[in-house]
Amino acid sequence: MNRADAEACRARVRGCLLGGAIGDALGGPVEFSDGQSIVAEHPDGVRAFVAKGPRWPAGTVTDDTQMTLFTVEGLIRAGVRTDRGIGFTLGVVHHAYDRWLDTQLLLIPSGERDGWLQGERWLYARRAPGNTCLSALTEARKGHDSIQRFGEQIVNDSKGCGGVMRVAPVGLLPGFDAEWIFDAAAELAGYTHGHVTGKLASGALAAIIHELHQGADLNAALDSAQALLASRPGHEETSTALAAARELAAGPLGRGPVTVERLGGGWIAEQALSIAVYCALAYPEPEQFLDALALAVTHSGDSDSTGAICGNILGTLHGETALPAELVFPLEGRGTILQLADDFVLEFTRANRLHGDHGPHTAWTTRYPGW
Repeated sequence: MNRADAEACRARVRGCLLGGAIGDALGGPVEFSDGQSIVAEHPDGVRAFVAKGPRWPAGTVTDDTQMTLFTVEGLIRAGVRTDRGIGFTLGVVHHAYDRWLDTQLLLIPSGERDGWLQGERWLYARRAPGNTCLSALTEARKGHDSIQRFGEQIVNDSKGCGGVMRVAPVGLLPGFDAEWIFDAAAELAGYTHGHVTGKLASGALAAIIHELHQGADLNAALDSAQALLASRPGHEETSTALAAARELAAGPLGRGPVTVERLGGGWIAEQALSIAVYCALAYPEPEQFLDALALAVTHSGDSDSTGAICGNILGTLHGETALPAELVFPLEGRGTILQLADDFVLEFTRANRLHGDHGPHTAWTTRYPGW
């Protein structure tokens, strides 16, 4: 990777993670509100961070961003683990989600975990986490008494958006083809959400991110992802939802909550993905970033997840410089997000300077143990 490519890579990784977090923080306070009430209070859509009570100040992120960060950390640790000569193991990310579970069950870090991310105290806050994620991860940590082991797929029929809202970082991995990216994201979603639609919608998002990260425009990325999706058994719900999003974006209807809600509420995976795609298509230019996010969160539904996914997509497409400055600087956890983004790029572009079978022996493997 030459210098220009490396700089573009970093800009897109930062844009994806920060953009997703901004969309999440915009939508979090209005999640569970109906569209009419949101518009009454925000006639131009939610375009600025608002508070949701004394324990939820403006700029606060939700479980969507929390779990996305643990996805990033898990992927980095999976990269470190390849030093053992056993390949890139996705089950390492399942263990990362188990560390996220600690942040939902404990008040502060236990001191019994390794790695740096679990020690970030600001993450120890419940921000309306999905019951499916909590129950599936609790089941996995039961060990031999569980119906699910770490690295195995959960057995349930959930297709909630808790899988798709956290897997965008998979699409940022360099050196893997689009098919692997698709299947890897579907597998990660399957640690908590067992329905085929929940998995395939997650695979489709990662494939879109992958193509954008390679420099494709949004329509070309969608074409590629939909072709991969169509080759998978059980794709029909997700394929139909994406087709509807593209048709709606190309049609004559105005852009607003009523139009968005024609695609559903975003509570389930394919709807969350289709709403995010529609909003990205409705406002595809860099200077329209905030317009897209405002549309993605101003509706009766899962506003934080649809905002986060839209932010992931457009942040990857345009890079970090397209992000609205007035939302970047007050964002909760910005320092942590940027550290993870930059560490992700270092791991997957310059790993030979950080670790290996016989060295170099640096603090990297303490920061990111390979398991």
